[in-house]
Amino acid sequence: MKYLIVGLGNIGLEYRDTRHNIGFMILDAFAEASNITFSTERYGDIARTRLKNKQLILLKPSTYMNLSGVAVRYWAQKENIPVDHILVLVDDLALPFEAIRLKPSGSDAGHNGLKNIAQMLGTASYPRLRFGIGHDFQPGMQVDYVLGQFPRDQRAQLPERIDVAIEAMKAFCLEGIGNAMCKFNNK
Repeated sequence: MKYLIVGLGNIGLEYRDTRHNIGFMILDAFAEASNITFSTERYGDIARTRLKNKQLILLKPSTYMNLSGVAVRYWAQKENIPVDHILVLVDDLALPFEAIRLKPSGSDAGHNGLKNIAQMLGTASYPRLRFGIGHDFQPGMQVDYVLGQFPRDQRAQLPERIDVAIEAMKAFCLEGIGNAMCKFNNK
């Protein structure tokens, strides 16, 4: 069984440690812990690994956030991966920093990356892991906030929260979305 795990983010050093790049950060941490490396391929950086009897294809799209669906659709079709075996790792303003939520589907909630994925896949019924980044910004400052770096206190907690997201990602692949939601949506 194959799974496509997509970490959303923007390429380039100026975006490296920003809130909007949490999907990239989660995949980088998982790859480092798994002793695997990414290689640049069509529409993104790809790493491959196995988790028990599951084949995982990790994707960090190089299409920039707003066109993430181009990369997701290409790799899902190329690898013949059904939509319910795609997991998108994404930042979420509606959740406080410490929260993560797995969902089997949902709206884009104004997130341009999710919106483009739904357009390109022809459905919003794809699983996602929402990583809370909070919403501590003044009206009109949303772009600066999501493209800003985590403050020092959150940076100190980030490794632990990323580890929880990685465990949730593994549970999604090994146990299915329902069991993973029961285990991790209240952590």
